[in-house]
Amino acid sequence: MVHAPFALLPMPFPESHWKQACELAPIFNELVDRVSLDAKFLQDSLSRTKKVDAFTSRLLDIHSKMLEINKKEDIRLGLHRSDYMLDEQTKLLLQIETNTISCSFPGLGCLVSDLHRSLLNHYGEFLGLDSKRVPNNPAASQFVEALANAWTEYNNPRAVVMLVVQADERNMYDQHWLSALLKEIHNVSTLRKTLAEIDAEGELLPDGTLVVGGQAIAVVYFRAGYTPNDYPSESEWRARLLMEQSSAIKCPSISYHLAGTKKIQQELVKPNVLERFVDNKEDIAKLRKCFAGLWSLDDSDIVKDAIERPGLYVMKPQREGGGNNIYGNDVKEALMRLQKEGSEADAAYILMQRIFPTVSRTFLMRNGICYKDDTVSELGIYGAYLRNKERVILNDQCGYLMRTKAASSDEGGVAAGFAVLDSLYLT
Repeated sequence: MVHAPFALLPMPFPESHWKQACELAPIFNELVDRVSLDAKFLQDSLSRTKKVDAFTSRLLDIHSKMLEINKKEDIRLGLHRSDYMLDEQTKLLLQIETNTISCSFPGLGCLVSDLHRSLLNHYGEFLGLDSKRVPNNPAASQFVEALANAWTEYNNPRAVVMLVVQADERNMYDQHWLSALLKEIHNVSTLRKTLAEIDAEGELLPDGTLVVGGQAIAVVYFRAGYTPNDYPSESEWRARLLMEQSSAIKCPSISYHLAGTKKIQQELVKPNVLERFVDNKEDIAKLRKCFAGLWSLDDSDIVKDAIERPGLYVMKPQREGGGNNIYGNDVKEALMRLQKEGSEADAAYILMQRIFPTVSRTFLMRNGICYKDDTVSELGIYGAYLRNKERVILNDQCGYLMRTKAASSDEGGVAAGFAVLDSLYLT
C-alpha cells in the first residue's frame, strides 16, 4: 500500500478565475440535465460515432432500449466535475471537459486541502503564506449529502447505496471515505459490487426494484463502467442494462453518461446549440467564455491546420479515465492515417485546441520521496444536481480537485499515474 501522490504546497491560482469556475458549476449541472432529456439530440449527435466506436454504440443501444420501453428517470442525480486550465497567453479559464461518470477524488482531494492548510498554519509565516488563502474543500461531505438526499427521495428505508467498482480497484480509499461519511453522518449503508457480481447476484422485482445479493438498491453510484475495459464480457453489459431498467436512481443514468461524451461537448460549442438548452442569455455568455476550440474531424480546414501545426491541437476519442488522448506529432500521423483510410473512422475522434497553462516549479511527493519538477495544473470543480420531476432539490458547486503534473507529461490522471493531488492558494 502506498500513499496517494500529492504536492507539498498549494498551487497559486487567481481568485477571479476561481470564482468564475465556481459560478459555472450550477450552470453546467443544469445543462447536463437538459441535454440528457433530449434523446434525439444525443442519438443524432452520436450517430456517426456509433458506426465506428463499439463502446459508444453499446451505450447508445441501452439508451435506445430505455426509449423503447418509455423508461422515465423521475429522480435524477448528477455528481459531475468540470475540468479547466488557465491559458497563459490569453489569461482565459478554458474548459477541458465535463465528467458525468465516476468523478474521482472527492474523498482524498479535500484531505490534501486540509493538509496544506495545516502546513501553512505551522510554517506559513516562514514561507510568507496565509492558510486562509487555501479555500475550504467540502467535496466529500457534499457528495455524500447529495447521495443521502437521493436515498431519501427513493423512499425505501431498507434500501442501500451501491457503489459499482472495478475488480482491481486501486482508488478504493477515495471511495471508502464517502461510504464511511454516508454511514456516520446520514446512517445510510453502502454495498460495493463489480459489474460481474451485479450480473450474478442482481434481479429485478416486478415493481422495478433492483435487488443485488438480497438487498434492495436505492442509488447506483458508478465508480466503474466508464471504459471498455470494465466490460470484458456480455455479463457486464447485462448488469448495466439491468440497472438501467430498474427504478433505482442511477448516478449517472445512461442519458447523463452520454451527455458527458467528448462528441456532445463538441456539439454544444457549435453556434446556436446552447440556446436549445439554456434560456438565460447571461448563462450562455458565461459558458461560451470558457469554451476552448472544439471541432469534428469533418471540418477539413481544421484538419489541414492540425496536420501542419499538430502542437496546437489535442485529438480525443470518446473515452474517460486518462491515457487516451493523442498529442504532438502523433496528431499529424493519426490524422494522415485516417485520411488515407478514407473511412468513417474519423467520427470516433474530436479535435480540441491545446491549452498552455503557466509552468511553475513545485515539490511533489510520490512513493514517500519528495522531488522538484516543472509542473502545470488543472482545476476540477465538482457539482451536485438532484431533482425529482419538476422539483430541483440540489444544484450546487461542491468543492474542487486540483491536479498538478510534470509539464513534460501530456496526460493528467492521478489514478492513471500521471498527476498528483494538489490544492489552491488564491492570489
